[in-house]
Amino acid sequence: MSRRRGLVAGAVVLSFVLAGCSDVAASETSPSKTPSPTASSSSTTPTAEPTVKPTVKPKPRVKQTPAYYALRVERQLDKLGYPVGDIDGDITARAKQALCAWRETNGLPISRDGLTLNDAYSVLNATKRPAATRSPGIYVNKTCQILYQVVGKTIKRIVWISTGQPGYDTPNRTGTVWRKWAGAHESSLYEDAYMYDSLYFLKDRPGIALHGSRVNSLIKPYPASHRCVRVLRPEIHQIYADTPIGTKVQVYGEY
Repeated sequence: MSRRRGLVAGAVVLSFVLAGCSDVAASETSPSKTPSPTASSSSTTPTAEPTVKPTVKPKPRVKQTPAYYALRVERQLDKLGYPVGDIDGDITARAKQALCAWRETNGLPISRDGLTLNDAYSVLNATKRPAATRSPGIYVNKTCQILYQVVGKTIKRIVWISTGQPGYDTPNRTGTVWRKWAGAHESSLYEDAYMYDSLYFLKDRPGIALHGSRVNSLIKPYPASHRCVRVLRPEIHQIYADTPIGTKVQVYGEY
């Protein structure tokens, strides 16, 4: 009897152990139980993806043309004493006169052409007006339609002028101031044509002078006078005050 009970007990234990193994196996494979570490990692933890930074497009490079520098060039020329007219970045005939004068005083080929890159670099790199390379006197450049007044070793003034128009050309010659006539007086040739602060420098018939005109609009950026040299007012008044009898006046160039 005891032996029978022992066999029954052993069978029960063996049955429990087999059932237990069966439960463990089921827990490892059943989808209703806790997933394996591998499954859990792939389904609950997001994968770190590398972030792609947006491409920053470089700013388009501004094409460096003469027009790009025009406004800065006008400002610099005006600062250095080369008259350009309106400082607005528009290279007008007046600005071309200033550029023409700049080329001459800096040893560059003289012309009334528009702004070039070489001009721009030359002007913008300058810190002062060049020293005079001529003896004291007044110099009238017909190509540029510009007058230079040299006092000592300095170009004291650079001024717009208008020389003789075709048929009344101002001769290319060197003279000296032989007569000064302050204020206004009427031309001996043309009625109601008034001359201001005249400096006569050639003893032609009639005499040829530097003078102001009744209105500044008569001082064109091209030859427009009748042999004399028209000069802006009040610049002519200042030149008159600085110019004694005997001062050299030289006319040169071609328009």
